[in-house]
Amino acid sequence: MRRRTALALIPALCVPPARRAAAQATFPDRPLRMVIPFTAGGSNDIVGRMIAEGMGTRLGQSVIVENRGGAGGVIGSEAVARAPKDGYTFLLGGSGSFLISSLVQPRVPYDIIRDFAPIGFIGAAPAVIAVNPRVAATTLAELRGLARSGGTPVSYASPGVGTTGHLLGALMAQVFGAEMDHVPYRGTGPAMTDVIAGRVQVITNAAAPFLPHIAAGTLRALAVASPRRLAILPDVPTTAEAGFPDILSATWYGLLAPAGTPPDRIATLHAALAATLADGSVQRRLAEEGAEVEPSPQPADFGRYIAEDRARWQQVVTRTNIRAE
Repeated sequence: MRRRTALALIPALCVPPARRAAAQATFPDRPLRMVIPFTAGGSNDIVGRMIAEGMGTRLGQSVIVENRGGAGGVIGSEAVARAPKDGYTFLLGGSGSFLISSLVQPRVPYDIIRDFAPIGFIGAAPAVIAVNPRVAATTLAELRGLARSGGTPVSYASPGVGTTGHLLGALMAQVFGAEMDHVPYRGTGPAMTDVIAGRVQVITNAAAPFLPHIAAGTLRALAVASPRRLAILPDVPTTAEAGFPDILSATWYGLLAPAGTPPDRIATLHAALAATLADGSVQRRLAEEGAEVEPSPQPADFGRYIAEDRARWQQVVTRTNIRAE
């Protein structure tokens, strides 16, 4: 090598490796992909697209939403677990499609702790416990009394076997010390229709679909399964206020990447998510979906939340032997 050429290379060789890497590749430098493990149109899809739009603006690249529904969320989640570990593909994970599905589905081809890297928590929509207004219960304590009366078991509707609504009903039965009949449906809509008609007595779900029916008097809200009251239902007590602090449940949302994604890319995605969640318009739109924004300070905080929530629901699944069909 000529001396002049060697001298010309010295400044480049003296640049720290991190700065050289940054100069060679800026993340992201092309569109990203958010996988939503549900078909389009539901609450998960609405929340995911809202977050994708906000993050895309802050990252300077489009975040393309890909709906991959099926198998209770397993198909979409597996697609992300097996995706390249480069930060360009991430999952809108949720309490039902990601966590509970991993506990009740017969075959899950991934481990939600080992095979995913948490990016950040988005927020949670606490479950509202509601009944048909003809049910002789205006409080959760009265519902327990009805369930323990020794007559026909109280029935509760859910969007399907192994869903959040199914597990919350099972948790209520455990806490009440009573038998309750589970009536599964194919989605929240038909379940709510039958409760309003009086064919089933109890239903639990995020608040948003219930609001018009509560206002019209065709559903009666007994409690919110959350430590705090909901701003959109300020007169409905929490389960703790009603005397049942162990009955807690929410439909939560968060972002996850494949395990092994570089930490600096996770940090970039986390920062874009945090900035999106700090936007007042995003907060208002999420509130309309019944979700309370709760950004995690660091990705690891979301990881700890997942582990703790899985341990809590694992106890319910083990005691009741719930399995998706």
